[in-house]
Amino acid sequence: MPRGRPTRSQIRQNMIELIHVMGKGYGYEIHKKYVQIFPACTREVVYYHLRKGVKLGEFVIESVRQEAGEYSWGTTVEKTYYKLGPNAKPTGDPRVREFFAK
Repeated sequence: MPRGRPTRSQIRQNMIELIHVMGKGYGYEIHKKYVQIFPACTREVVYYHLRKGVKLGEFVIESVRQEAGEYSWGTTVEKTYYKLGPNAKPTGDPRVREFFAK
């Protein structure tokens, strides 16, 4: 058995299921949908798993966009959009399909 932590994560697998149905999404949007379907986790954990998933090839950065709006820190925000990568293996979680069917 190899040493160290296993690379498999249930949170990241749940995120794969979400992005599989959504097509693409940015971190905050993914987190909002995640906590409505699955047990709550912090936004930082979602961002961690997005970065880790990119390293493992489960997610791919589709684009990085500057979007205008009224935010507490200014008028623009940088959103990184993710989509599924070649190593993602969605299983078709029925909870996700039911959520988006509503």
